[in-house]
Amino acid sequence: MTDEHKAALALGRIEGRAVREYLESLRANKPRRGRRRTPDSIKARLKAIEAELADADPLTELKLRQERRNLEKELHTRSSGVDHAAIEKSFISVAKSYGERQGINYSAWREVGVDAAVLKKAGITRKGS
Repeated sequence: MTDEHKAALALGRIEGRAVREYLESLRANKPRRGRRRTPDSIKARLKAIEAELADADPLTELKLRQERRNLEKELHTRSSGVDHAAIEKSFISVAKSYGERQGINYSAWREVGVDAAVLKKAGITRKGS
């Protein structure tokens, strides 16, 4: 394997990682219907669940325990402080070359939730979509 080939593989891994992290970040922060939950509202619901567990039938208890796990995970994720701006910046720097190499056009990026403004910053246009 030539040094050029090794460099191309390394570049592909770096670009692929940046694209994957950005798309995962988009999915994790996808807007949901209804009011946004705040850390305080999550904590309040966790307290309410504890009170409800005392008198819950077995099936309700199961559902409440799962809801508690989901809320604890959400609270932890919110407090972990993922730097979305840095992930986006990294994506912008590699998206065009990655997309060209992989045959991914503007429309496909938009379908997975990448904002048009981000694509514009990355130099990805509608032409040829």
